[in-house]
This record gives sequence, C-alpha cells and structure tokens, in this order.
Amino acid sequence: MSWPAVGHDALVTLLVVLVVVGIVPALGGIYQYLLVPVHGLRNHLRRAAPHLPRVAVVVPAWNEGAVLAASLERLMRLEYPADRLRVYVVDDASTDDTPDVVRAKAAEHPGRIHLLRREQGGQGKAHTLNHGIEHLLRDDWMQALLIMDADVIYRPDSLRRMTRHLADPQVGAVTAYIREGSGRPGAVARFIGYEYVTAQACARRAQNVMGAVACLAGGAQLHTRANLEAIGGRIDTSTLAEDTFSTFLTQLDGRTVVFDGQAVVLAEEPDSVRALWKQRVRWARGNVQITARFRRTWFRPARGHRLGRLDFGLVWFSVFALPFTLVAASTGFIGLYFVSPGTAQTLFGQLWWFGLGTYLFITITTLLVDLDTARRSWFEGLLFPGVGALVLVVASATPGFWLDTVPAWLGITLTPAGVEAWTLLLYSWPVLSMVLARLIRDVEGTRLLGWASRPLLYLVGYGPLLCAITLDAYVREWRGAAQTWDKTEKTGRVTA
Repeated sequence: MSWPAVGHDALVTLLVVLVVVGIVPALGGIYQYLLVPVHGLRNHLRRAAPHLPRVAVVVPAWNEGAVLAASLERLMRLEYPADRLRVYVVDDASTDDTPDVVRAKAAEHPGRIHLLRREQGGQGKAHTLNHGIEHLLRDDWMQALLIMDADVIYRPDSLRRMTRHLADPQVGAVTAYIREGSGRPGAVARFIGYEYVTAQACARRAQNVMGAVACLAGGAQLHTRANLEAIGGRIDTSTLAEDTFSTFLTQLDGRTVVFDGQAVVLAEEPDSVRALWKQRVRWARGNVQITARFRRTWFRPARGHRLGRLDFGLVWFSVFALPFTLVAASTGFIGLYFVSPGTAQTLFGQLWWFGLGTYLFITITTLLVDLDTARRSWFEGLLFPGVGALVLVVASATPGFWLDTVPAWLGITLTPAGVEAWTLLLYSWPVLSMVLARLIRDVEGTRLLGWASRPLLYLVGYGPLLCAITLDAYVREWRGAAQTWDKTEKTGRVTA
C-alpha cells in the first residue's frame, strides 16, 4: 500500500471518529433518561419521614418590589408551623420600594418576616446571602436554612415535602423542582418550561439514582444547619455558580443531596432571547469555573464519593462539551464529503435511526413526566431541536424526499450543484444552527426585524441556542471577562 493511500485511510478514520464523537452527548442524555423510571423504585422517600425543623428562609433582594409581596405572602401560607418558620429578606441596597414592601409585610406578620439591609450593594447574590447567613448563625434558633429567590412562589406543601428528607441524618441538603410559572408565557418562556422538565424533573431524578446531584436549584435549596456550618458557614463568592459549588462541597464532605420532584415551586423566567442569553452566560461561566475547581474529582470513584463516578462524569461532560462535539460532527461529515463521499453518505444514512430514536424517547418521556408543562409547552418540546434538525433527520432516513419528491412538488429539478449545496448544508447544520442562534439575539433587538426572531427560534431550535450561549460563555471565560452578576429582571408574571 502506498503512503498516499495510508494517509487517506488514516484521514478517513479520523473524520469518522469526529462524527462518532458528535453523538457522545446524546448517549449521556439517553443514559439519564433510562434512569428516570428507576427512580420510582430507588429514591430517598423510604428514608424520609415527617420532620419539621425550625427553618430560616433567606431571600436576597435587589429591586424586587414588583414580586416580593406575592412571594412573602405565599411563604406565610405554607403548610408549616408558623412558630417554626422565619423569613429574612436581605435587601441589597435596593433603589426601588423593596424595603417598603418588606416592612409592610412584616407589619402584617409580626415576628415572622424580617428585613436586613446592606448599605453596600451590587456585589452579587452570594455576598447578599452571606450577609443574612452571618446574622442567622449568631444564635441557635435556626435548624435548617432555605435559600430562595425573591420571585419564587412556593406551593403550600413544598417546604414540608423538602424537610421530610432531613429526617435522615445523612442528608445535608435538599432541592425542589423549579417549574416555569408565568401566567401567559411567550415562546422563550415556554421553551424554558420544557427545558426545566429535562434538566430538573428528569435529569435530577436520574442523579438521585446515581447518588450524585449536580446542582441545588438556586431558588430552592434547603440546608441543614450542620451542613451549612460544615461547608464553611457561608456561600462561595469566587464563582458564578455558588449553588453548584455548595452542592459539590456537601457531597464531597460525605453528606447526601436529594432532589424532590414532588416539591414544586414556581418561578418567572426570561421571555426574550437577550435576557436568556445574559442569564445563561453567567450560568455557563460558573460551570466552567466549577469544572476547573473540582478537576481532581472527575472520574475518580475510589475517593469515597459518587461525584467521581464514571456515569456522573459522562453526564456532566456531555453537557459541558456539547458545543465542541457539534463542531466535531460537522467537521467530520464535511471532511468525509470531500475525502470519501461514499463513507459520508453511508454514515449519514445509518445514523438516522439513532437521531430519531433519541428524539422520540427523550421528548415523549419529558412530556409524560410533567403533564402540566406538557399542556403548555408540547409544541416547544416537539421543536426543541429546531425545524432544521428535524429536516436533517428526515433527510438521513429518506434522502430522496428532499432531493426528488419535494422538488417534484415544486416543479423543479435539482442540478448536481444544487444537490452538493443541499448536502453540505445538512452536514454543516449543527454548526450553522449555532451561528444562526447568535443572529436571533441580534435580530431580536432591532425595530425592523425583531418580529423575525421567533420564527428563527423555532427554525434553529432552543437546544442549538443553548449551545451557542455556552460557547459564548467559554470564550468570555477564556478571555478573562469581568465576573459580574447580571440580575434577571422579573415583573411578577407568576400565577399559582
């Protein structure tokens, strides 16, 4: 065999490997979803029991006057003993009527709602929380700490469902299921509602089964006092993912973190791509920081904790590396098209069943897990990967449909150049969709073309949009961009 032939074979092998790498994240998703039904048999409920510790609720608030009253009133109506629940609103030097709202509610519920004010604000949520935690640790009243966001609405039984897990002394922290609860959600909010079922109701049930939970939801995290003191008595301020940091510390110190999907709280989420982008860049940068800070944890199960398990690492990095694997898949297919077109065509045709099966399995399971969200967001669930991705699946299963049938309907015949352009479009779609996702954000902010952002969102897909945001976050982190806390504006659209 000649050297050129050897080089050609090696290049083909490399490109095939890139394509295969592109499907690895889907394997992580499938693995998690296979564990979801197992949660019905293997969960923490058998070790839970009625348990009502004295709970102090800390609510960080900066200019939250529009949403605080409803949240505080719901806390007062919880199915929880009034003498065992106190709420502390930590005002981060607000410039609106936040302090007045809290004082009014404190007057309605004397001794149960308290206002703590920081004179120096703007340092971020973690600093605000630590101001309240420092105050609470000065005496022995608090037995458990609930951290929540100012706009979150707790259902009457939610806290009681969370505290029952603390009857097990091995449990250090519990998190609830945050559901998007806007009264009349727009397209972005409906996509987020569906996403939260995948990332919380499904993924965290699977993580309960694995014994390693990735994150305590920032708006619904309950810590025992012992756990809070063991992880340092304060919230980490060095990362943009303080909730994930606390989650990892708790488990690395030998205590269990539990997700309770029956403890439901409602939150208002962004309803514009620009607001979502700002929020998720912060989240993604925080996860980059967490990945680096706990680099000695990954894939090391012998250290006595389950965060180092192979399956948990696969799940974590399948999300962390998703933008790069999409680039790898497109690079592999485009390269094969020019180097070995027959291999590209064969591989593309053989993967259709994998893409379709994964899509149907995950979508159907997600919609069944939360029927309330399914009724609101079923259309967004079906189009979560985008119209473009669904076209790609159909093209891989029945190539003639787009090349022959559709052109015949339109009365045209594709030329060889047209066929080549269409094929390259399909192969490059994973990367192209992320590029177009950035365009959605830019278009949304314009007066003339703003209307086009929603059709583009359904065409490109919410999943590729999240990948584009994550990639942007990685670039910002690599460049050392300022680590600032960009607050998500809330307007009080949550309805119970």
